[in-house]
Amino acid sequence: MTTIRLNEIAARAGVSVSTVSRVLNDKPGVNQHTRRQVLTAIDVLGYDRPSRLKPRSVGLVGLIIPELENPFFPRFAHMVENVLSRHGFAPVLCSQTLGGVHEDDYVRMLLEHSVSGIIFVSGIHAIGDSSPERYQRLLDMGLPIVLVNGAIPDVPAHFLSTDDAAVVELGLTHLEHLGHRRIGIALGQQRYTPVQRRADAFRQGLRARGLVPDDLAVDQLVECTAYTVEGGVVAAQRLLDRGVTGILCGSDVMALGVVRAARQAGLRVPEDLSVVGSDDSLLVEFTAPPLTTVRQPAAALAEAACRELVDQIAGRPAHHGEVLYQPELVVRGSTAPAGRV
Repeated sequence: MTTIRLNEIAARAGVSVSTVSRVLNDKPGVNQHTRRQVLTAIDVLGYDRPSRLKPRSVGLVGLIIPELENPFFPRFAHMVENVLSRHGFAPVLCSQTLGGVHEDDYVRMLLEHSVSGIIFVSGIHAIGDSSPERYQRLLDMGLPIVLVNGAIPDVPAHFLSTDDAAVVELGLTHLEHLGHRRIGIALGQQRYTPVQRRADAFRQGLRARGLVPDDLAVDQLVECTAYTVEGGVVAAQRLLDRGVTGILCGSDVMALGVVRAARQAGLRVPEDLSVVGSDDSLLVEFTAPPLTTVRQPAAALAEAACRELVDQIAGRPAHHGEVLYQPELVVRGSTAPAGRV
C-alpha cells in the first residue's frame, strides 16, 4: 500500500502509521483491540487485506490423518464429518502416504484456503522427538488446533489420546487369564509416542506378572516394525521363533499380518496362537477367525476433538494438556486358552 493509503487507514483507525504497518506485516507489539481497529478501517475504506489477514472461512476445518489404508482412519474421519456438520462446519480431508504430501505442506495449503481450524490425527506431534515449533507458530497466529493420539509437552494445546497403557493392560490381562505365559507384542515404528508408551507398558506388565521367560530378555518379546500387514508378518515371524503363544498387536491391520504369518508357519489361530488386535476396525468382526481386539474410543475422541475446536473457533479459551480416553476389550474368536487342542 502507498504512504497515502497508510495515512488514510491510520487516520480512520485513530492509530499511527507505524501501527498500521505492523498490523499489515503481522508483526508483534499490537494488542488485539488495536489490530481489529486497523483491519476494520481497511475493510471500511474498501482496500483488500493481505491474504494472511483475510478472515478465515467459517465452515471449513482441516482434518489431517496419516492414511486411508488403515480402516480406523476413514472411520474416524467419517465420525468427525458427522459431528462437524451439526455445528455448520465441513472438513477438508488431507491424508498422507509414504513419500507423499508432507503435513507441513498440507498446513500451508489449508491456511491458503483460510480454514477456521485444524484437527491433527496421529501426525508429526505423535513422533517422540518432534519439534514444537510448527504447532507453536499456528497457536501464535491464533489458529484453533486440536491434536489426537500423541502429545508434545512444550506445546500449550489440547491433546486427546487413547490410553496406550490401558490398551496393553487389557490385552495382556486377557491373554494371562487364558493361561498364556509366553506373550509378545507387535508394534509400529518405534519413533512414535504411542508405540513407546505401549512398549513401556508391556515391559512393565510382563515384569509385574512374572511373565518374562528365563531364556529371553524382555526386549526380545517386543517387535517394532510398521503399522501394515507386512509389518505384522515380519514381527510375528520373529516372535514365533521365540516360542510365543500369544501376540498383542499395535493395530488390527498388523494383527491380520500376524494371522497370515501363523498360517504360513503351519499354526492355527487361536488353537496354537492367540492374537489380539487394536482399534476395532469395522471388518475385523468378519475375518476368519473374527478378531479379538482392543477398541479405540473413536466416537468419543471425534466428538471431543470437534467440540474443542468449535469452542475455540467461537472464541472460547483453548484447554491445555492431554486428556486420555479409555479403550475397551472386545473378545471374539482369535484368542483361546493356551495349549488348546
